[in-house]
Amino acid sequence: MIGTVRRKPGGKIHEGLLQIGGFTLNCALGRTGITTQKREGDGATPAGRFSLLYGYFRRDRLFTPRSSLTLLPITATDGWCDDSRHPAYNSPVSLPFAGSHEIMMREDRLYDLCIVLDYNISKRARGLGSAIFFHQTSEAFGPTEGCIAIEPDAMRKLLPLLDHHTEFNVLPD
Repeated sequence: MIGTVRRKPGGKIHEGLLQIGGFTLNCALGRTGITTQKREGDGATPAGRFSLLYGYFRRDRLFTPRSSLTLLPITATDGWCDDSRHPAYNSPVSLPFAGSHEIMMREDRLYDLCIVLDYNISKRARGLGSAIFFHQTSEAFGPTEGCIAIEPDAMRKLLPLLDHHTEFNVLPD
């Protein structure tokens, strides 16, 4: 299955549409929109075609979600390295971790269900962006730091349809 992600016509720069499996869903994009020249910290969602690799979920907030994707329970020691100078750049890490990183067990709901996109992972290059996920939106449906996000109810409905053959085709502005 291939999903298409694009900016929402007439919407704010971070407002998008995800079309997949007969659904058209509002999605949140990076605070600077979609780019073909992704760089670490630019706040943009990268353009391109990306496989869904595996995911994470908050066992303390959700029952184990139904999915063909491998879903790992998030623990307090789960992090993701976003330090482009570190050898673990754009990889999961165990906390505490000395380099710059994201904490996967967030206070908000963003990573309660979180799928890792194959952006800068299979062919990793320093500085081209890290932690590009498909996750849940903020309550205010605000922009992401470069990820693609949908409402929690939409994520729970869509998740059982996703598998290792699913790809997101993110179209440039």
